[in-house]
Amino acid sequence: MHTQHLHHDDARRAMAANIANAFFAEGLFDALPDVVFFVKDVEGRYVVVNQTLVQRCGQRHKSALIGRTPAEVFAHPFGQTYLAQDMAVLAGEADIEDQLELHLYPNRDPGWCLTRKSALRDAHGRIIGLTGISRDLAMADKKNPAYRKVAAAVHVIHEQYGQPLQLPELARIANMSVAQIERYFLRIFHLTPRQMIIQTRVDAASRMLNGDASVAEIAQACGYGDHSAFTRQFKATTGLTPTQYRQLAK
Repeated sequence: MHTQHLHHDDARRAMAANIANAFFAEGLFDALPDVVFFVKDVEGRYVVVNQTLVQRCGQRHKSALIGRTPAEVFAHPFGQTYLAQDMAVLAGEADIEDQLELHLYPNRDPGWCLTRKSALRDAHGRIIGLTGISRDLAMADKKNPAYRKVAAAVHVIHEQYGQPLQLPELARIANMSVAQIERYFLRIFHLTPRQMIIQTRVDAASRMLNGDASVAEIAQACGYGDHSAFTRQFKATTGLTPTQYRQLAK
């Protein structure tokens, strides 16, 4: 078995060395309208983008993005936030795995997505860039046999997002173990229970920020006892502080 594994590794390396176009995936990602794909250099500049990203930036050609950073492509302060995220990955801090984000593209309504970013390294282990995708959040799989049981917990999240929500209690409502409810949430909603709580609270806060309530009042109403914790979570998810979002909305 070990010898066979080494043989496969050798075959992989040989194939990698013989592929003429290192960016062969670009054309494949061009065919996915619900996935944004990119490769950036060590300065955070776009090297490869797919057509979906071009369209969502309100552009017609890839040349409008290539060689530019997100700060030059997206409106302030979104671009600065995305660039700061990139620079953390490029600095060798943790890769980003399925981070829930609310993207506000120039030419479309707000859309929830899951973002992944990974550092790219050379043969010596040095970081030479990054690659990433943002997948539009898929529709719920209502045909799953466990949907009705899990839907009871989802109803509680949507109705009681302003209260402290504990995973063991949500599992009890669905008549499942904690491990089961987490597994079925991912299968049906493509989110963990915690991500759905964040999504529901940020959606509610976004609506409230169109009104006159103070940020502190909105934080309290959305289940955040700590005003600063609300601001951190909101900015991590939307790229804006609640105050900036309010100014943009108005």
